Amino acid sequence: MTELFLSRKHQVMEIAAAHGLNPGAMNALLFLQPGEPCSMRTLADAWKCDASNVTWLVDRLEEHGLAERRPHPTDRRVRTVALTRKGTKTRAQIESKLFEAPASVRDLSEHDLETLDRILRKLAPSPETLS
Repeated sequence: MTELFLSRKHQVMEIAAAHGLNPGAMNALLFLQPGEPCSMRTLADAWKCDASNVTWLVDRLEEHGLAERRPHPTDRRVRTVALTRKGTKTRAQIESKLFEAPASVRDLSEHDLETLDRILRKLAPSPETLS
């Protein structure tokens, strides 16, 4: 199990690097929702980090043309961050790669996949326990 999860960690780093990002900037990109600008303060709160870290991450996204800072529509003291068209496209590409099953899973037989599904359902919390 450990090897499977560690290989995913390396895959995540490879996906980020393929887009010229570090894992932190990639996570920031994935947090932003297309068409929904977010204030820098909201990002700092959501990411549980100092505002200076948000500035650094947003700077990385802007350098790659993936996000842009905009004035808040009703409070000119506040800056928001929004995905650009390129950012929205890159975000979708990254998501599709992240949710792609690894080759080791794709190569399993139907019987093995059913067994794996049954085992994982036993390990996963039920929806009732999440609320």
